[in-house]
Amino acid sequence: MTSTSSPMRPPQESGPAWEIARLFPHQGQWSDTDYLSLNSNQLVELSDGYVEVLPMPKTSHQRIVCFLFQALLSFVSARHLGEVLFAPLRVRLREGKYREPDIVFMLREHADRIGEDYWDGPDLVIEVVSEDDPARDLVTKRREYAEARICEYWIVDPQHRQLTVLKLTSQGYVVHGEYGAGQAAASSLLDGFNVEVDAVLAAALGRD
Repeated sequence: MTSTSSPMRPPQESGPAWEIARLFPHQGQWSDTDYLSLNSNQLVELSDGYVEVLPMPKTSHQRIVCFLFQALLSFVSARHLGEVLFAPLRVRLREGKYREPDIVFMLREHADRIGEDYWDGPDLVIEVVSEDDPARDLVTKRREYAEARICEYWIVDPQHRQLTVLKLTSQGYVVHGEYGAGQAAASSLLDGFNVEVDAVLAAALGRD
């Protein structure tokens, strides 16, 4: 009787799946269309042909985002002022430049800027400063959001226990207020919206 056993497969080398990587453009050559075709649960931003993969947020970061989102949602919903959402959500600042702020808000009168794949220039954005690259939120995005004419930018810095509200002027952002422990951060765009810094810091620790 003749054996009909299957031929042995050659051993497969372990390592990166370079064949998949070659399906994508080289860094520096990514277009808006290339970027928008990505389907990933990882936060990825586009900056003038380069894709930037963001680190996974930590629990304390997400607690702050959740707290501020709920506060802002409650305020704007009760007054029918517009729509507020949170990352992952693409925001186009201009052609070739997409960011994913932690929280975005669009006034009701600007609802036509809300697209299915991305938002065009929201009215207010909030970023919680990441420990791995603070300059990204404090410097780079401050410049980019001002250039995109986003009316208000909130920077939450847990490491320095500070919340900064920036207001857009014809010359760029100016500081509307810098708030620390025992103070309430107030919006310039949304009259009456404010949050206690102590409550934000407590949220990071999972405290009510």
